[in-house]
Amino acid sequence: MMATQDNCCSVAPYFQIHAGKSEEFRLICQKYVQWSAREPGCLYYGFSFDGDFAHCREGFQDADALLAHIENLRPILHEMGEVSTLVRIEIHGPEQALARLKPALAAMDPQYFVLEFGFRRS
Repeated sequence: MMATQDNCCSVAPYFQIHAGKSEEFRLICQKYVQWSAREPGCLYYGFSFDGDFAHCREGFQDADALLAHIENLRPILHEMGEVSTLVRIEIHGPEQALARLKPALAAMDPQYFVLEFGFRRS
């Protein structure tokens, strides 16, 4: 069995933007990107769109970096929920990282994907 040394944790939330709130949603996305860019453990962070359906692709060095991200955005996390509905959220990472994340993320009811095979280039 091939193991992985990759400790990266990624998050994949999907949002249905409320009718007439697309511009407001995009302004919030810009703010989230600016705040996330300050985090040294954030590897990538961005939003993509299909009409009024949005996806945020987020990657973090490890579970600690993802937990730091949640703390960083905590003051503004409610803003996204005011203009959209979280339809689905996936958390991807090694098993030990997911175990650390589950208590902090339980309220979002994510689907967890355990990373078993792979590599990461530095």
